[in-house]
Amino acid sequence: MLSINFISAILNLLFIQILFCLSILAVFHSYVLYPFLLKWMTRSQKNNQQTFKIAETAKLPHLFILMAVYNEEKVIETKLKSIYNTIYPKDKLTLLIGSDSSTDATNNIVERYAQQYDRLHFQIFAARSGKIHILNQLFSQYQQMILEKDKAVLILTDANVFFTEELLYQLAKHYKNPEIGVVGANVLNIGVQNSGISFQEKWYIQRENKIKYYEGLLGGHMMGAFGACYALRADLFTPVPSNFIVDDFYLTLKAIEKNTKAIKELQAICYEDVSDNMFEEFRRKKRISAGNFQNLRTFAHLLNPLKGTIAFTFLSHKVLRWLGPFFLLTAFVCCCLLRQANYLYAVLFFVQIALLFVPLADYLLKKWNIHIKLFRFISYFGLMNIALLIGFFNYLKGIKSNVWKPTKRN
Repeated sequence: MLSINFISAILNLLFIQILFCLSILAVFHSYVLYPFLLKWMTRSQKNNQQTFKIAETAKLPHLFILMAVYNEEKVIETKLKSIYNTIYPKDKLTLLIGSDSSTDATNNIVERYAQQYDRLHFQIFAARSGKIHILNQLFSQYQQMILEKDKAVLILTDANVFFTEELLYQLAKHYKNPEIGVVGANVLNIGVQNSGISFQEKWYIQRENKIKYYEGLLGGHMMGAFGACYALRADLFTPVPSNFIVDDFYLTLKAIEKNTKAIKELQAICYEDVSDNMFEEFRRKKRISAGNFQNLRTFAHLLNPLKGTIAFTFLSHKVLRWLGPFFLLTAFVCCCLLRQANYLYAVLFFVQIALLFVPLADYLLKKWNIHIKLFRFISYFGLMNIALLIGFFNYLKGIKSNVWKPTKRN
């Protein structure tokens, strides 16, 4: 008869194997399987077809562009020119800009444009308070003016994102459909270089654009617009909590909670200078990660299976990815425990050990001006997951301020 200790050991090994498989499956599903499932599930779906035509000038919604800026002298004039060079009717366009106590030439540049365009309202905040505070204040201050416009739409955008001529129309056209709450722009990246991580960042963002597009097709449940540029029906704006970091996801999910659809418009093209500096991107992702867990706490109820596709997209695209570092650490520990019991786990354990040295090899090769994209992708993936892990612990410590330090412009 088998001893109790032997049975216990077998059960322990079985439990560890199951834990390993579930951890790997969670990561595989979020990064690999889920995008393919989305594409297959939406193969016969079309994006919203109930749209305004550009010739329907009188029917187009009034757009209010909300923008918080801080020391953006390098890009703000180009940004403003790109806005006024769009084909959207100028009499249906109002700019609301708040400066978060900028100390460079940003204020002077915007004030010069405010003198030229009477629909540009500019406010300088005396003390730094953060992007979210400024957006909340701008909406609150001009709320009456915004909401008195029939079917007004907010365009939330960053200073370093440059509009194409049709961008505003491509976003606004969907608001002929009363079910549409959020429309995300198609953010394309410029300034890609081989020396850093800009190629990997560009690839990641383009892939995210496609995933969000398919999510929009799957019931209108795009999991968060890119904060770089998106449209939000004005009466859906909800003041973002003062200590929150990731406002774009918060506002998108709040709109979905109100039974409106969030979609992506691939023809709404704008351009953003992609970061090439690994340290800068790591700092940004740590901050975003902490904000992700704020949103997870706020919208955890949407993971209820009875919510249908909302729960599926939220879990698959966001939650499993945010928890990715813990799955990876669990898989590593499981392989370590199983390596003497099974040859396969021993191989997997040493493969994981080898992968840990790839960033070091990539760094050394970079010193010799040798850039291997596969190595850089592995380094980039590791960077994102370490940032997620640190961001989680920063979230646990508590976030009292969302004042941000912008990523350095190339």
